[in-house]
Amino acid sequence: MKTFLHVGCGLSRKSNTTAAFAGPDWREVRLDINAEVEPDIIGTMTDLSAVEDASIDAVFSSHNIEHLYAHEVPVALAEFRRVLRPNGFLVTTCPDLQSVAALVAEDKLTDTAYMSPAGPIAPIDILFGYRPSLAQGNLFMAHRCGFTERVLRGTLAASGFQSVVSTRRIAAFDLWAVASVPQLTESEMRRLAGEHFPN
Repeated sequence: MKTFLHVGCGLSRKSNTTAAFAGPDWREVRLDINAEVEPDIIGTMTDLSAVEDASIDAVFSSHNIEHLYAHEVPVALAEFRRVLRPNGFLVTTCPDLQSVAALVAEDKLTDTAYMSPAGPIAPIDILFGYRPSLAQGNLFMAHRCGFTERVLRGTLAASGFQSVVSTRRIAAFDLWAVASVPQLTESEMRRLAGEHFPN
């Protein structure tokens, strides 16, 4: 059975990741900075020292990298690469600042952009962090950097991932990317995207 590291898992389990990771072929190892969510490993994206080199088949990071300062992102991505096996890959998703900025340009900073299970989400929440969580003292939820699709792809490539495929979901205000440690063919990357990108 293959193993994926669920970085910054929060309360989520493998059923809340991707269609492929949620299936029976993958074993989940949950990692989070917050002990209250009862992860398998307590750690941060920039320090995965509790995880051995080249011991993980895939890393899943959903809405985590925007919580780092920009200068910390390459550190985290280097840690993701370190723990991945030579044929491993990363699946990451984060806010799409380009689509959010379009709403801000229309002076809709605090208008509801969409409804989430937690309640209404406004552009200000996507840009800086979910205000109700921050107000309750969960400062882990603050956003400290951000990405457009071009910047995300470039950042992943600059961090040593040999192949990157991405998609921009404008209506969902998010970006998704798969980045592989080895160089893969276009068809192989398309297959990975089909298994892990939302429909």
